Amino acid sequence: MDQNASIIENAITGSLSIIEQDREREIISRRFGLSGQKETLEQIGELLNITRERVRQLEKAILVRLRIGAEEGNIAELAAAEKLIIRNLTEMGRVARTTDLAKRIFGHDSTPAERAKLVFLSSISKNLTEIDENDHYYSGVGIASYGDSDFVEEHVNEIVDVIKKHGEPMTIDELDAVLDYEHPDIIRAIASISKLLATLNGFWGLAKWPTVNPRNIRDKIFVVLEAKKEPMHFSDIADAISASDFRRKNVTTQAIHNELIKDSRFVLIGRGIYALNTWGYTKGTVAEIITNILKEANEPLTREEIVKRVLRARKVKETTVLLNLQNKELFDKVGKDHYTLAKK
Repeated sequence: MDQNASIIENAITGSLSIIEQDREREIISRRFGLSGQKETLEQIGELLNITRERVRQLEKAILVRLRIGAEEGNIAELAAAEKLIIRNLTEMGRVARTTDLAKRIFGHDSTPAERAKLVFLSSISKNLTEIDENDHYYSGVGIASYGDSDFVEEHVNEIVDVIKKHGEPMTIDELDAVLDYEHPDIIRAIASISKLLATLNGFWGLAKWPTVNPRNIRDKIFVVLEAKKEPMHFSDIADAISASDFRRKNVTTQAIHNELIKDSRFVLIGRGIYALNTWGYTKGTVAEIITNILKEANEPLTREEIVKRVLRARKVKETTVLLNLQNKELFDKVGKDHYTLAKK
């Protein structure tokens, strides 16, 4: 066991040691999941042959005694754990999601039991704040001198409201320009507590926005193209997704190609090359694009001008455009190098 894990484990052992009755220690251990599995009031009540309400009453009373004991200095091992946790929280922005804090302290993707120990210690320490998990907030731990859970949640909601009003994802620096916080890292830390927010590629937005929280392959394709800012071959898109920070990023090239074909946001502009429809590229064959260009011009255009306009709409070789211009059923050559629509 490494030093940090030992500090936390000693604080847990010291805290439980001031609980005199075995049954009460078991209630606390099972309720917080200190051994791995967090249990409900009903489950514990059935195990101990007492009512759900009695378990709740005992839990509440035990925690009060633990908080008093901690405040009076009766848990000697707690001070070192508090120092360790507060040092890490200070470097993380004064508050952190429990999963992030546990990973930093234990040095690996944490187990449920490791996260439970941090939550338990934060619930009895006067120097720490516990943020309960619910539909809007992740489980979190904060420095009590910075603010209680209501204070943290109030600031989380403030960040959510700013992003909602902005209407699109924002960087931490953009948020910092609007909000009044001591350091951008504090904004990042508070935002990480919210289940209503998500972040991707340095941008924060609402969790329901696919640009920061893509939920399917099509959304991931969109994010990749939007970040690249230029057309990509479908195989390159697949590679970009595999190399990304997306969840569930293992996709096949064929799956990418299939989704590109189905979604109107993507335009095929060359052999296997796709762009976003908002970039001004046009669907259709090269001959159809030339036809539309001449219709819009309503006058003959030079070969060079036609090529230039086609290449703005499709990613093809110049020779492909010139070959299509040779179709005498569709286009008439006027003069030396001008073309117009064939007369029908």
